[in-house]
Amino acid sequence: MGSANEELDGKHGVQSLEVGMSILRAMATGRRSMMLKEIAEAAGMPPSKAHRYLVSLIRSGLVEQDRLTSRYDLGPFALNLGLVALDRIDRIRLGLLAITDLRDETNETVALTVWSDAGPVVVRWERPRRPITVNVVTGTHLSLLRSAGGRVFAAWLPERQTEALLRRELETGRAPAGVANLEDAWALLAQVRESGVVVLSGDYFARGVEAAAAPVFNFKNEITMAIAIVGVEGSMDLSMDGETIAALRRTAAALSRRLGATLDSLAMDADIQ
Repeated sequence: MGSANEELDGKHGVQSLEVGMSILRAMATGRRSMMLKEIAEAAGMPPSKAHRYLVSLIRSGLVEQDRLTSRYDLGPFALNLGLVALDRIDRIRLGLLAITDLRDETNETVALTVWSDAGPVVVRWERPRRPITVNVVTGTHLSLLRSAGGRVFAAWLPERQTEALLRRELETGRAPAGVANLEDAWALLAQVRESGVVVLSGDYFARGVEAAAAPVFNFKNEITMAIAIVGVEGSMDLSMDGETIAALRRTAAALSRRLGATLDSLAMDADIQ
């Protein structure tokens, strides 16, 4: 006897959760605070029913209501759940999938780079299906100024994280032509941020190689990875309006959005619409 009642209660509980989720889904899709009527219409239910669920959702912290406008929006607990989920995303796994797809699209060598205590380091690369390729060694630490991936990190990381490494490259003579001091380096990196992508040919740290790289951002809009396309010098179309750079921009932007970044205010988003 008790088991039947428990089963019935369980079914009602699941149904209630599903209804509540449909309301939350409608609010998330709306992308702004909404009136009761709008939420009810989007969730496909009468306003009176939507209101009952909204009261419970407010109590749980999943929804909040502006007393002045009477509009409803996602509450602090809902936002916290989203941030926790984003923080737990396996960024490297998603990055590996992204560079594999980009390799297939461009048939070029594609590398994934992350930041370490010693600077940018290559964590994975994908070889294209062509007779002559550039081999990228996993674990290679990149120059901040003479590699495409390095310039991406130097451009978007806070200066306090990169200044010591930049000074070291300048002092050891490993800076590219035309970069004689830290002020020159900052100016170069400002140009990188403006264009949203790095194209480097002729002064790469490895002879006979050219590359392009773009930043990948996380949900805090902080750079978390760099994706680079690498090839034999003169073998790729690295023009800013060419297909290779367009594919690189699309891949980096799509991965950034998958990691929760909002790219509206980022320079890299300007040319990928």
